[in-house]
Parts: sequence; structure tokens; C-alpha cells
Amino acid sequence: MDTRPTTDRIKETLFNILQFELAGSIFVDLFSGSGGIGIEALSRGARKAYFVENSSKAISCIEQNLTFTKLRERGVVLKQEVSSALTGIAERHLEKEIDIIFMDPPYKKGYEKTVLAVLEKMPYVTDRTLVVAETSRETDTSWIGEYGFCLTKEKYYKTNKHIFMKRVSI
Repeated sequence: MDTRPTTDRIKETLFNILQFELAGSIFVDLFSGSGGIGIEALSRGARKAYFVENSSKAISCIEQNLTFTKLRERGVVLKQEVSSALTGIAERHLEKEIDIIFMDPPYKKGYEKTVLAVLEKMPYVTDRTLVVAETSRETDTSWIGEYGFCLTKEKYYKTNKHIFMKRVSI
């Protein structure tokens, strides 16, 4: 109950949008909570998923969910603050790029800016990497360009939205 799971309807809409990006992808689920988004990505064909969460209770939930779904061998669970984990992923991840990064931080705290500031410096984020943030409906997106990203799509729901971003080609 400490997590804020994405509703089934919103999750279905998100994965309908992502469906052609998932097969064989490397997926990162930031502020993972129960791990539902990353697990859904694995079940829909992602090759590997990183789960980043700082809460011990949530980490335990992610571990149990990965075991229950028999997806444990394709999931990497990191109990860390997000900025540290993103740097750690650069050290652990042997491939050149990550395909999809999803974040669902606590709303109205500005974590999206902090994450993009770190991602801007990560070698595994290319102009092909899709970054998706779940935010409150009122979240302003005018600042995205300051971090080297551009907005490619916004999908609005009743109380929140998904922001889709790509890194600007250098």
C-alpha cells in the first residue's frame, strides 16, 4: 500500500503505445514501487529490465513479483537512490544503449528534472532511447529542452499523464 501502482487501464494504454518498442529491449523502471511496469515490459518481450527503488518494502515486493512471474533471471533489482543507480547501470550495462527508461516519481517534487540531468550525461542514452515519465496532469514540460531532450508525445488521463521524450541528436 506504500506504492502508487499505475492503474490497469493506464498501464494498458502505455503498453499499447510501447508495443512495437519492447521486443528484445533493455528496459529501466525508475521509482519502481511494486515493479509492475518493468514486469509488464518483461512479459511483453523486453530482454532485460532494471528495477530501481529505494524502499526496502518495495524491493521485497519486486523480488516476490519477479519470482512469482518466473521472470527473475531477466530482472536486475537495484536498491538505490535513482541518480546513483543510473550511474551504476552505466557500469553494469555492457551494451551500448538502453531502449526504454520509464519513471514514475512522486508527483510535484521535481524528480523528473533530476533524472533527466543525470540521463543527459549517460552514454547508454542515445537519440533512440525513449524516456517516459508518469507525472501529474499539471506538470509543465517546457524545461525538457534544457536537459538535451525533446518532447515527442504527451498522453493525458483523468489525473495524470505520460510524457514521452527522446534525446536531441548531437
